[in-house]
Amino acid sequence: MPNVIVTGASRGLGLGIAEKLVTAGYDVIAVARRRSDDLARVRPIGPGQEGALEFRRFDLADISGIPDFVRDLRKEFGPFYGLVNNAALGTSGVLAMMPVARIEELVRLNLLSPVVLTRCVVRSMLAETRGRIVNIASILGINGYAGVSVYSATKAALVGFTRALANEVGPSGITVNAVAPGFLKTDMTRDFADLLERVVRRAPLRRTAEIGDVAGAVEFLLGPGARNITGTVLTVDAGSSL
Repeated sequence: MPNVIVTGASRGLGLGIAEKLVTAGYDVIAVARRRSDDLARVRPIGPGQEGALEFRRFDLADISGIPDFVRDLRKEFGPFYGLVNNAALGTSGVLAMMPVARIEELVRLNLLSPVVLTRCVVRSMLAETRGRIVNIASILGINGYAGVSVYSATKAALVGFTRALANEVGPSGITVNAVAPGFLKTDMTRDFADLLERVVRRAPLRRTAEIGDVAGAVEFLLGPGARNITGTVLTVDAGSSL
């Protein structure tokens, strides 16, 4: 089955996406700084086995190490069919009080890292004249909320990156899309807990989306039904951003 890289796959949304894709029959290369117990329970890739997972440890904040890391993955697993840029920091904070080092950390992992990783992975896709890239954005990159200006900026930039790259690589048979989740109940969103009640109250469906909903959207964009969809942002938020 096709190889799909999923970053930030050890917990939360990334783990949910990895599990969903394995169930759908993809061979998932799960990338994270550490292997969680939950991730360890997902079956490894085996001969003749459809839909499985291998974990590879890497800190995506190490920008200079990304090219060698991708090169090693290519040698080990062969061509890449898909890339899901999910890894991100969800730190909140009022801009005037946020240390510059924290701002740099957010921009590095949420924006610079997926751009550089995509640069390396897309070269393999261009050689194969096929591929699917899915960037995990956020409704915070579309609608403004106080206290998350830096995080929102990184996610908005990721949407712009998605649309521009779709034009660049489309002629080579590669699609590039983004999924913009609403507020999900994960470890990363603990800092946003104070916004959750307001979000639920304003959502037409009076609830938040769940990890499985977002994972399903990613699976769809990787599948044959999305072969003519590129440069789009698929919002999964129970309507809260309307």
